[in-house]
Amino acid sequence: MSQALLDIENLKVAYPHQQDRESLQWAVNGVSLTLQRGDRLGLVGESGCGKSTLGRAVMRLLPPASRVNGKVMFEERSVLDLTPTQMRQFRGEAVALVFQDPMTRLDPLMTIGKHCMETLKAHQPHLSERELRDKAIATLAAVKIPENRAHQYPHEFSGGMRQRVAIALALMLDPKLIIADEPTTSLDVTVAAQILKELMRLCRERDMALLLISHDLALVGEYCDRIGVMHDGELIETGSSQTVFQQPQHEYTRSLLQAALHIHGEQGVGSREQGAGGQGGQGGLGGQGGLGGQGGQGGQGGQGSNFSHSATTNYQLPTTNYQLPTTNYQLPILKITDLKQHYSLERNFIERLFKAEDQTIKAVDGINLELFPGEILGLVGESGCGKSTLSRTILQLVRPTSGKVEWQGTDLTTLSRQDLRLSRRQMQMIFQDPHACLNPTMTVGQNIAEPLFIHQIANPAKAKEQVMAMLKRVGLTPLENYYSRYPSELSGGQQQRVAIARALITRPRLIICDEPVSMLDASIQAQVLDLMLELKREFDLTYLFITHDLWVARFLCDRIAVMNSGQIVEIDTTQAIFNNPQHPYTQTLLAAAPLLGSQ
Repeated sequence: MSQALLDIENLKVAYPHQQDRESLQWAVNGVSLTLQRGDRLGLVGESGCGKSTLGRAVMRLLPPASRVNGKVMFEERSVLDLTPTQMRQFRGEAVALVFQDPMTRLDPLMTIGKHCMETLKAHQPHLSERELRDKAIATLAAVKIPENRAHQYPHEFSGGMRQRVAIALALMLDPKLIIADEPTTSLDVTVAAQILKELMRLCRERDMALLLISHDLALVGEYCDRIGVMHDGELIETGSSQTVFQQPQHEYTRSLLQAALHIHGEQGVGSREQGAGGQGGQGGLGGQGGLGGQGGQGGQGGQGSNFSHSATTNYQLPTTNYQLPTTNYQLPILKITDLKQHYSLERNFIERLFKAEDQTIKAVDGINLELFPGEILGLVGESGCGKSTLSRTILQLVRPTSGKVEWQGTDLTTLSRQDLRLSRRQMQMIFQDPHACLNPTMTVGQNIAEPLFIHQIANPAKAKEQVMAMLKRVGLTPLENYYSRYPSELSGGQQQRVAIARALITRPRLIICDEPVSMLDASIQAQVLDLMLELKREFDLTYLFITHDLWVARFLCDRIAVMNSGQIVEIDTTQAIFNNPQHPYTQTLLAAAPLLGSQ
C-alpha cells in the first residue's frame, strides 16, 4: 500500500473555554482517518459536530491554549511537532484551506492581484516582480478569472468570483491537499456547481487530495468518492458515497439522510402531505436497497422520495393533512403591477468626461405578480437577480422607481409613513441570518416583544404573556429559560425559531421569507420547514418564500416564480416547473442542482 498523504490517529481537541468545565468537553473526540493522494473525502454532520475543528486542527489554526491529543501525520511527518517556521511553510505549500466566506478573509484595501503576489512573495521571496505577477495571473486564469480583473478589489467581485479568488490563493503554491470548509454555502446553485466543478478539475489535473467539509449531503454525494459522518465530535461512519447513501450503518447517518430526503422527496408538495413519501419499500436512494421504496403511497420510487420504516431513527417525519389552496380566488392578497426598482451609479470625474449618461442598474425591471391567500409562492434565482430587492420594495422599505404594490386592494406606494406602519403589522419578514437580525443586547423575550411595543398593541404584562405563548408554539421550552437568554447563547436553528416568533407576534397575514433556512443543516432545515408549515395552517398565513435552494422550494411551495436579471422569466405550479420547465434559464438552474439520491 502506498504511503498515506494524511494520517489522523485518535485525534482529540478541546477549546480553552471547554476545558474549564467539570468534565472535559472534546470538540473532536478520538477521530482517525486516512487520505491518499487524489482522494476526495466529504465530511458531513450538523453544526457543532466538529467538522471545521478537525480541518483547523490539521492546519494548526486552533485558538491558543486549545488542548490537542493524538497524531496528525502528513507524509509521515508529525504536523503537531512542526516548528512555527516549518508551519508557515506547511500552510499553503503542503495543505491549503478554502474558507466559507472569502470576503472575511480578503483585505478590502488590496487588489486581487496583490493578494496573490503577497502570498507568493511570503513563500518564494526569490522570485522577481515579473515572475510573481506572471504566476499570479496564470493561477487566476486557472480558476477562470481574466487578467484584466486582477487590478480590482474584493468588493468589486460577486460572491462566486470571490470564492474563485479564495481557491486561486489556495492553489498558488501547488499544495498536495486542499481543505474546503463549506465553500459554497452562501452561493447559488449554478455558481456553486461552477465552483465545485472547477475545484474537482484542478484536483484531478494536479493530483491533489480534497477534504470537503459540508452539511449539504447531496453536494458531497455528487462530488466526493468517500464520505465521513461526524456526530458529537466523533467520526461515526465512513465509506464510499454510494455505500453510505444506500446502506447507512449508523442510526445518526440514517436520521441525517431521512431529514434530507424529507426535503428532496420526489413528490415535492406531495411530500408535505404524506411525510417523505409514505410507506417505503425495499429500494434504495437510487432504487438499490437500503433507504428507499418502490413507490409507497406518496412517491414513485427511484429518486429517494420514500424512506424505509425499517430504519430506526430519532427523527420522525410528520404526517400532515396539508391541502393545496384552491386557485379559484377572485382577489389576490398581494398584486404587483409593472414594478421597477432602478439605481443610478454615480460617475467619477474621469467617467464624467467620457460618458454622457449615468449607468443604471435595473434591480427590478417590470415585475407583474399575484399572490393569493393561503398560498406559498417560491421566488428562485441567482444572487443579484433582484429577489431581495423585490421583497424590500414590496414592504416599501425602499420606494420603487415606478409601478404598483397593492395589498388587499390598497396601493402601498401611495401611503404615508404612518399608514405604511399600520400595513406592516400584517406583513412581516424572516431574514436569512437571524443572528444579524436580532438585537444582541436584548434578551430573546425582549426581541420578540419589540414589535408589540412598536405598534403599541400590548402593555408589558400582556406582551410577556403573548411572547411566552409564542415561544411555546415555536418549540422553545422551558419558556422562562429561553425568555431570559440572549441570541448569542442559542444555536442557529434556535435563533431562527426566535426570528419566526418575532415575525408572528403581530399576527400578520403575509410572511416574506428571505432565505430563512439556507444557513441551517439538513435536519434543522427539515424541522424549521415543518414548523413553518404548521404555523401557516394555525395562523392562516400566506408565504412569499425566497430561496436559491430548488429542492426546498419544491418541498414547500405551491407555485414557483423564476427570476433572472430583474425579471420573472417563468412562473407556474411547482410540479410544472420541475417536470416541464419552459425557459432556458429555469432548465439551467434545475440541471445545476445536486439531488440526493442521484448518486
